[in-house]
Amino acid sequence: MREGFLDEEVAAAPPVNRMAIAVLALIGLLMSVYLTLHKYGYIGTLACGTGSCDTVQTSPWAVFMGIPVPVMGVVGYLVLLVLAVVGLQPAHAENRKLGLLIFLLADIAVAFTVYLTYLEAFVINAWCRWCIGSAIIVTLIWIFSLPELLKLRRAS
Repeated sequence: MREGFLDEEVAAAPPVNRMAIAVLALIGLLMSVYLTLHKYGYIGTLACGTGSCDTVQTSPWAVFMGIPVPVMGVVGYLVLLVLAVVGLQPAHAENRKLGLLIFLLADIAVAFTVYLTYLEAFVINAWCRWCIGSAIIVTLIWIFSLPELLKLRRAS
């Protein structure tokens, strides 16, 4: 085996954290599309099991600034998915601005998720399994975006 060959291979590998973000964003996108289809009446009943998905989805807080929250999820997850996939391309693997954008969007998503979770717990007094799943996905995306911040610190 050639000296340094493994180092070159590791350096050329796409960032694992961006792969994880892409997969998680895809799952979140599919969930958000499902909830959006329900919101607009294309799906009759939400598959919720135990929980109060309909209570949460039909509450006044299911719309933020005139936009249904599931639609915001579709847009947010789609943007994160696109950024993560672009960030996997060799030409952008070390792009710090792209990494910063992913990190900032993950921060916004976590902040909004905390707000929505607060509403479920203390205002609506109902829990939606889909919302909890989305909160877990957003939290994981945020965790996987942390290495992007570390790249920025190393550059300074």
